[in-house]
Amino acid sequence: MNNAGKGANDREDAVGKCNICNDVYTSTNVEVADGIVIYVCAHCLEKAKDNFIWLCMSCGKAYLRPKKLVINRVKDRELKKAYMLCEDMQVIQGIEMCISCSPEKMLDYMEEQHVAMEC
Repeated sequence: MNNAGKGANDREDAVGKCNICNDVYTSTNVEVADGIVIYVCAHCLEKAKDNFIWLCMSCGKAYLRPKKLVINRVKDRELKKAYMLCEDMQVIQGIEMCISCSPEKMLDYMEEQHVAMEC
């Protein structure tokens, strides 16, 4: 995923494999952080209309979940409100890590969240 050293003009002509489906080569790209470029094909952009898409910036794995399902399952009122505001948008969100690339860190993170909420 890292194309460090390329400027914006160099990327306009660049073609890369879609980071969501890993099947299609596309020129549609965006630099999400210094030197980190992601490519998204037209088909995956279309999927983003009905699905929330999360892309792990650590391992590159993509997670697609139907928007209605996510919104109905979220218990946190503020998070639910934020997701409802994004319901009509095409959003592909980068996440720092996922359960596949770092199960230990994810479990540690969840444990910290539960501890922080205790009285």
